[in-house]
Amino acid sequence: MNADLDFVRSPYTGWTRTHWEAFVDRMVTAPEAHRSPGGARIDLPGPVSRNGWVSDGIEGFARTFLGAASLVAGRNGEDPWNLMERYARGLGAAMDPDSPEAWPRPQELLQTKVEAASLVIGLQMTRPWLWNRLDDRVREHTVNWLSGIMGTWYPPSNWVWFRIMVESFLRENGGPWSATDIEEDLATHAWMRRANGWLSDGPGRHFDHYVGWMLHTYPLLWTHLFEVPAALCPPSLIEQWKEDLGRYTDDALCLTGADGSPLVHGRSLVYRFATAAPLWVAALTDAGQHHPGLLRRAVTGIVTHFEQRGAFDENGLLTLGWHGAWPAMRQTYSGPGSPYWASLGTLGMLLPPNHPVWTALEQPLPIEAGNISRVIEAPGWLVSGRREDGFVTILNHGSDHQKAGAQTADAPVYARLGYSTATVPPLAGPASDNPLDNAVVLLDKAGRPTHRTGFETLFLGELDDGVLVGASQGRVRWIESDEDPTANFGAYQSGTSTPGPVLTVASAVWEGTEVRLARVEEATDAVALRIGGWPVASSEQPHSESETRSAHLSAKAASGDLISTIHGLGGLTEAGVVIEKDATPLGDYVAVPWLATGTVTQGEVIATVVSLTRGADSKPLPQVNAEALVEGGHRITVTWHEGEPTVFILPV
Repeated sequence: MNADLDFVRSPYTGWTRTHWEAFVDRMVTAPEAHRSPGGARIDLPGPVSRNGWVSDGIEGFARTFLGAASLVAGRNGEDPWNLMERYARGLGAAMDPDSPEAWPRPQELLQTKVEAASLVIGLQMTRPWLWNRLDDRVREHTVNWLSGIMGTWYPPSNWVWFRIMVESFLRENGGPWSATDIEEDLATHAWMRRANGWLSDGPGRHFDHYVGWMLHTYPLLWTHLFEVPAALCPPSLIEQWKEDLGRYTDDALCLTGADGSPLVHGRSLVYRFATAAPLWVAALTDAGQHHPGLLRRAVTGIVTHFEQRGAFDENGLLTLGWHGAWPAMRQTYSGPGSPYWASLGTLGMLLPPNHPVWTALEQPLPIEAGNISRVIEAPGWLVSGRREDGFVTILNHGSDHQKAGAQTADAPVYARLGYSTATVPPLAGPASDNPLDNAVVLLDKAGRPTHRTGFETLFLGELDDGVLVGASQGRVRWIESDEDPTANFGAYQSGTSTPGPVLTVASAVWEGTEVRLARVEEATDAVALRIGGWPVASSEQPHSESETRSAHLSAKAASGDLISTIHGLGGLTEAGVVIEKDATPLGDYVAVPWLATGTVTQGEVIATVVSLTRGADSKPLPQVNAEALVEGGHRITVTWHEGEPTVFILPV
């Protein structure tokens, strides 16, 4: 970074627009060394996706074009690297059916439907400097190629926005399009809306970063870039989208750590700072009217989080991984060009230099301004964070990327009880299909743990003094997988399922300390109940210890100043720490503390205290009393180290 950091205007990050321009310059110019001879692909090094190397090269072209287009459009056409000329040449080779580098048509290669949307967004952003200067024949070939999407199938998910974008471009450039298609796709988007600005990416409880970088980013980007007829999208719908994005942005800001890390949860995590996209669109459209200095603080924090932790390799290329390269994090659809979907995180370059998002004083993130205590209803999350720790945690009592009642295995990035901005569930090795971290499971005689996917939410709420409470319940199962669980970490594994009993899990969390409760509702042949704590990763083997005296049953794992602890409050007899190697992108080792019972008693409430902290937590442990009710269930009373006790009913 050549420009000096400016800690007067940007007291948290030091970055200004000058630093952003330099960053995007580096991001979009490094891949040029891998452009194909005709320019139609960017063939980056790395493992090939299931779609093949041609598809991967098209991804490399289309996704880097998004970043290049944002940069050139934001500079009002200034293009010192001649990027538009390079993409124009490549487009000519890609669209000419007689070219040796002609792209497969959309009806021939499914992935091109995705990349076609990135292509038209980039063309729309740079229309005066690229599209309008193309030879008529290239434009004709491009419209003809894009027309291949007409009459083809799109899944009822975020993919509907790929079709809306492409058909809108066709409409503005004399190609075929269908108002019916767009109306149906907008109806699908409306059907995906959930409470308080959230959306589910398709049927079921599909909540992850696609909510932000697709389902909030694309609608308002569509109306910002295209001339959308009011008959298709009335002003009232745009205002609804702005309101939804504003409310989602409230939550997204609270889900960002002080170090800039997004919540590590869900699939496609290799897109990294694409999580900044909805925040930029909020600035572009003034959705939610958040302080522009806060939005810049957030997006810059997200980008620098990855830029400073090795997301780019020695050649300046984005790798398949989280911080550095970690190939096990890829999905089967991920190729070497896939990480450049992160280009969505550069959309803020469209804002002119005098926009308040660039000129305002940076404001602190919610976690930097104070403690966080928040319920997010749609995904069923209890959000908690202490300013002194600087990271954010969620307790998940509402979503698993499946429908309630589903009987599949758990996907570690969706079905765990807890996620944070500082930890990652083990994604490789035995724990990837053996729920341990932030999991409440029953163990059979062979030591196999149960899976919880398909559970239902019992209740969520915030009580007095910021105490969050939530509970979920469902019939668990043992699954003997017949697939490699490491092949596609965001997917569910098939296999032979053996049903288990109904299991109820509850949480009460205050100031970073969680009381975690478990109750088995039916008689079972299971031999133990196990409760796992937070996973902590390290480049060296983490420190671990356990105490098995009945009065002080506990287990702890520590990586530097990040400490994961679990204490038993009765009914537990065993304690330990599992340490695995090469199982997480955050370090060579990961450690998970756990406690377990020696037997399983129907109707008994098992209570633990679970915490993740920076440094040792000296607060006295909370105490729990579970009073059985005549009509069934328990009245739970949690007595904290100070303040009034928390009382709630845990129903059957």
